[in-house]
Amino acid sequence: MAEKQAKQAEVEATEAVAAKAPVVSEAQANPEKFLKEFNWHNYEEGIDQVDDKQLEEFEKLVSENFVDTLDDEVVEGEVIHITDRDAIIDINAKSEGVISLNEFRYNPNLKVGDKVEVLIDVREDTTGQLVLSHRKARVIKAWDRVNNAHDTGEIVNGFVKCRTKGGMIVDVFGIEAFLPGSQIDVKPIRDYDQYVNKTMEFKVVKINHEFKNIVVSHKALIEADIEEQKKEIIGQLEKGQVLEGVVKNITSYGVFIDLGGVDGLIHITDLSWSRINHPNEIVELDQKLNVVILDFDEDKSRIQLGLKQLSKHPWEALGETVKVGDKVKGKVVVIADYGAFIEVEEGVEGLVHVSEMSWSTHLRSAQDFVSVGDEIEAVILTLDREDRKMSLGIKQLTPDPWTDITGKYPVGSTHTGIVRNFTNFGVFVELEEGIDGLIYISDLSWTKKIKHPSEFCNVGDKLEVVVLELDVEGRKLSLGHKQTTDNPWDKYETEFALDTTHTAEISEIVDKGATVEFNEDIVAFVPSRHLEKEDGKKLKKGEEAEFKIIEFNKEFKRVVASHTAIFKEEEIANVKAAAKKAEAQAAEAKPTLGDANDALQALKDKMDGKK
Repeated sequence: MAEKQAKQAEVEATEAVAAKAPVVSEAQANPEKFLKEFNWHNYEEGIDQVDDKQLEEFEKLVSENFVDTLDDEVVEGEVIHITDRDAIIDINAKSEGVISLNEFRYNPNLKVGDKVEVLIDVREDTTGQLVLSHRKARVIKAWDRVNNAHDTGEIVNGFVKCRTKGGMIVDVFGIEAFLPGSQIDVKPIRDYDQYVNKTMEFKVVKINHEFKNIVVSHKALIEADIEEQKKEIIGQLEKGQVLEGVVKNITSYGVFIDLGGVDGLIHITDLSWSRINHPNEIVELDQKLNVVILDFDEDKSRIQLGLKQLSKHPWEALGETVKVGDKVKGKVVVIADYGAFIEVEEGVEGLVHVSEMSWSTHLRSAQDFVSVGDEIEAVILTLDREDRKMSLGIKQLTPDPWTDITGKYPVGSTHTGIVRNFTNFGVFVELEEGIDGLIYISDLSWTKKIKHPSEFCNVGDKLEVVVLELDVEGRKLSLGHKQTTDNPWDKYETEFALDTTHTAEISEIVDKGATVEFNEDIVAFVPSRHLEKEDGKKLKKGEEAEFKIIEFNKEFKRVVASHTAIFKEEEIANVKAAAKKAEAQAAEAKPTLGDANDALQALKDKMDGKK
């Protein structure tokens, strides 16, 4: 024990001496060797030099496992965790990144393990985490993807954000694209709101790089899906084939039916055997119904369908007891100028021509007698079951007014009628419904010279008439108006007889003479040579004088008068009186023959106008 303690004390004493002794470095011990091997690089850089091989291996590890958080490049990350609000993304950086789930609204199926593209927004927040942006990364890459999808026809997913005028706004790769309403589906869309907040597949159909506009279509995908089905259906189409379809669209002229990818049209006339105003009276949208193929073009792109053809034609169900002469009741369904169509049974119509609506012979329109929707009674005039035609009459329900025409309107009887219309040669007057007569223009007035009936009366005026002629077989009635009064020319024939004298004014100066109005009926003509006065001058307009009637024609109502004949007659009478007086004086005085001759010569010269 004592020996061990002695040795221990010796060791400690030795170490204490050594510690106090000065230390000799390698540079002091061997200066030449130290200077030769001294590392000047480490001395200048302050760090040990790393081997180039080791440095390359280190850089390789960094590039493979970590990202450069200073660059704005888009990198791919992996979803490693999802919270209620965020998605935790690993991009092989010092820390994980955080992205709000709002940026993944277009992809509600996001899950752990999904690869997503991100852009580093903030290198480190207050908690030391990376703040990443998926939306910005999508925008950067979006246009490349959109162009590629347009060029290759690739199907893309899009999130329908909201409605807009004419369609919808869709988020495609983070870019807003336009989805026209016509490109949502192959059938018309009535409720756009049902697509909002939905993720759907689309095809990029148009890109406008100048205005950064993108147009997408969902309809194009549906059309591609049904193209094969459409070809199969078209290949099996045959006339007369009955198929089930769905009402796709209703227009004023017909109904479009979806036959399973192929559309056909039922024209409005092929919907019902009865007349209808609009197809919605028969069908409604999305209604399923059976239709028959009536016709189609060569490539079967236009298919004509029928619905009424699936039921029996109403004419075939028309009772055999129905015959000409029967009375039927029906509803006015169509009115034209020439008549009205009456539906006597569903799908069975008859035409009432306007001439069969009234016994009246003057032309009128069907609207004057009936209106659409009226319930009327008529008589069957003709019936053709093969051609499915029927003509009806309304006037036949009342007696023909011409049946007892001779008793009601005998020749010479006087009546009052209504002026209905004019012709150049006369006036048509209606005595009662169905009884019209004609007054020739020459039978309108005894005294007036009428060029056209409108100068004498108006349509709608009441006129008193006399029946002049009656043709029962020809249904013609000749009437006269002037015959209701006495012929004033019978009286004028005496009052204005030849050589009678009348006083009046010159009314008008006309070609080759003048006119004189003796009364409201007698207008006489005075030739120019008969206007000369006794002093050699001629009468002027408004000048009053005496006139002698030198011509009176009752038949042609022609009266000619003369003023000159008045004083020339006086001269002749004076000559004759002077001659008689001279003869008497000669007899008393017994004048010589020469004296008598002189007196006669003087009178003769005066008559001839000699002084």
